[in-house]
Amino acid sequence: MKPLLLLCLLAFSPIATSRAADAAAPPRAPLLVIKAAHLLDPAAGVVRDNQAVVIDGEKVKATGPVAEVTVGLPPDAKVIDLGGATILPGLIDCHTHLCFSPGPYYDNTFRRSPIDLAVVTHVNARHTLQAGFTTVRDVGAAEYIDIALKKAINSGRVPGPRMLCSGAFLSATGGHGDANGFSPYLSFSAMAPFIANGPEEIRKHIRENVKYGADWIKLLASAGVLSEEESVGRPQYSFEEMKAAVDEAALWGRKVAAHAHGPEAIKMAVRAGVTSIEHCSLVDDEGIRLMKEKDAWLVPTIYCVSFVLDDYAKLGFPEHILNKARQVDTQRIETFRKAVQAGVHIAFGTDAGVYPHGQNGREFRYMVERGMTPMGAIQSATTGAAELIGWPGKVGKLAPGYYADLIAVGGDPVADVRQLESVPFVVKGGVLYKNTLTTDAVKVEE
Repeated sequence: MKPLLLLCLLAFSPIATSRAADAAAPPRAPLLVIKAAHLLDPAAGVVRDNQAVVIDGEKVKATGPVAEVTVGLPPDAKVIDLGGATILPGLIDCHTHLCFSPGPYYDNTFRRSPIDLAVVTHVNARHTLQAGFTTVRDVGAAEYIDIALKKAINSGRVPGPRMLCSGAFLSATGGHGDANGFSPYLSFSAMAPFIANGPEEIRKHIRENVKYGADWIKLLASAGVLSEEESVGRPQYSFEEMKAAVDEAALWGRKVAAHAHGPEAIKMAVRAGVTSIEHCSLVDDEGIRLMKEKDAWLVPTIYCVSFVLDDYAKLGFPEHILNKARQVDTQRIETFRKAVQAGVHIAFGTDAGVYPHGQNGREFRYMVERGMTPMGAIQSATTGAAELIGWPGKVGKLAPGYYADLIAVGGDPVADVRQLESVPFVVKGGVLYKNTLTTDAVKVEE
């Protein structure tokens, strides 16, 4: 055989290509081991002592007692010892608006364009991640800002949580997403929703949202608090329209989250087949029974109403809007308690954007004060939330093969759930994004 031909054959042989691939492969990053006195396992509903989490790249490799999982680790493994802290899975917020922020009523209504929103959205994402929320479902954004942000986070250009996005939410003319109460000669919409009337328009706009990357569909099934319409909870879509939304979303492999405060709107949305009811403030006994029967999820968003009542008068919001917040606040304490007692599926969600991003953890205290156990509230933000968003094998738990998303707090969050209001240690995908808990010399990503 001629030498040149032999060299060519060797170059393309399996052995040669394998060696070439090995030579080109980047070196394996060292394992990261995080150990602490306690690890909260939400799937089992228990706290385990003297635990460690072994992380290989962006995934969890092993968890268990320190003495077991650290045996035989390579010498280059990096170890972070959190001492007496408690490790938990990264938290999940199922109702955020990362492109919105509270501000003066007239500025937010008249003076901010989607560009103004977009240029600060990455800051909101960073605050959310540093608060310990490593995954969010974003349920409504102007001009697909949420989807652009998701792409930027996934590419590593900006830090932020994992995102599931819904793009523009769907509102009826005169509904919660429309610009109500102003002169008919003004043409604007600060929130930039899709105004969709009738099944065919709804189907069209769902297709458009999916076309541009929406993971979920958000439907404004009822009136709301921070809008100018008279009611706080009256239905704003017919049953046929809601059913068309659910059916069309299903054709594209998507599910529907329905904003609904009032009892009739809630029942219509549940019968139409929506997956989650957002807010659910004024649900009645029949609605609770239906939600339980249909396996619909409740995403409560309790803290944001308290923030509105405390701060929005100072931001210039009209008294009739504040009155709607008062109406919701006085009734939802009992309705939430009843839903908890009935065993309705509850997933953690806050309406972040109504209050400043990064305060998401304040929701836990309100959930506990209104009837949940601390462990139940934590489960709603981990295993429960993961089930709602369709990622039960990816997030919400620390187990082999799951994303290495975890947080740690200095105390016991089961004894004091307010520990989760200020999270000092955050890892997402095996990368440390915040550490004010230990002085171990491990680089924190900015």
